[in-house]
This record gives sequence, structure tokens and C-alpha cells, in this order.
Amino acid sequence: MYEEIREKAKQLVLEVLEQAKLKKGSVLVVGCSSSTVEGEGYGKASSMEIAQALFDGIYPELKDRGIFLAAQCCEHLNRAIITSRTVAEKQMRDVVNVVPQPKAGGSFATITYGILEDPVAVEHIKADAGIDIGGVLIGMHLREVAVPLNLKNNMIGKAHITAARTRPKSIGGERAHYDPDLM
Repeated sequence: MYEEIREKAKQLVLEVLEQAKLKKGSVLVVGCSSSTVEGEGYGKASSMEIAQALFDGIYPELKDRGIFLAAQCCEHLNRAIITSRTVAEKQMRDVVNVVPQPKAGGSFATITYGILEDPVAVEHIKADAGIDIGGVLIGMHLREVAVPLNLKNNMIGKAHITAARTRPKSIGGERAHYDPDLM
């Protein structure tokens, strides 16, 4: 099961990276319910093995491209974010004191905290794109104009996947001209 989930996660993140056109230094937020991948309700079957497989499929692809990972915690930690201190400082976010656990923060956030170099928890970020594994609602951690992505890889296990990229706001009305590369 590990290899199948890892490979699906890798294909998913590659598809998102292709559509979102993220650049080095961008932030990708991942919200994940390992329980829904297993086919159970939220928090009912937290699995470190599933979370590790998802992480192992996603993180190396981000790291190779210089893209930062932000892992959304579960509602027990108010959907806080686990990321690197570099991201927290870049976005001028206050660090909060919490270490996620499988049943208080979620398995994916726990794995992320254990593997990232200099991990920290923050309450909010503004990510450039995001992946939602299992309907955990990552929208609060995306930049303001989120654009849904149409994914071919939209299931891992029994969890439905949604994803979005962000773009700058278009302002100025009918006489304005826009950079198509930013749309």
C-alpha cells in the first residue's frame, strides 16, 4: 500500500506543479486526512504509514525545485501550519508553540514536523498553491485569488483531491491591460 500511495502522491504533486507553474521560493500548502485515504471519517483512522507515503511522494519533488512545503494541521490545532522557519520569517508570521501529534495536529503534519529542517508552527500563511487530500479545507491558507485546478489525479485511496493555484488580483477595470503570464 505504501508504494501505491507514494506513487499517486508523486503524480499528484507533479500535476499540480505543472498547472500551478510555481517558482523557486513558492509555498505549497498540503492539507491531508490520512483517515479519509483509508476510507474512514476524519480522525477515525489516523495513519502514520499513509502520511509517510504521501509525504515521501510530495516532499522530494518540492525540495528538488526549491518550493517550500506547508502542512496544515487538523482542527484540534485550529488548522495551524507546520513549515520551515524560513517561510515563517519570509511571511513575517509569529511562531506558536505546538508540536503536532497524530491525533492532535494530524499524521501528515506530524511527519512534516519530524522531517523538515528547522520546523515551526504558525497560525496562518499565504501559500501560492495548495493540495487538499480528503476535503480538509485549505482555503484559509491560500493567497486571495485562488484558481481551482482540474486534476486527472483526483483520488488517493478513498480520499477525493482538490487543488488550487493563486494569482494576483486583476485591478483597474475595462481600460486596464494585464500580464497574461500572471493570469
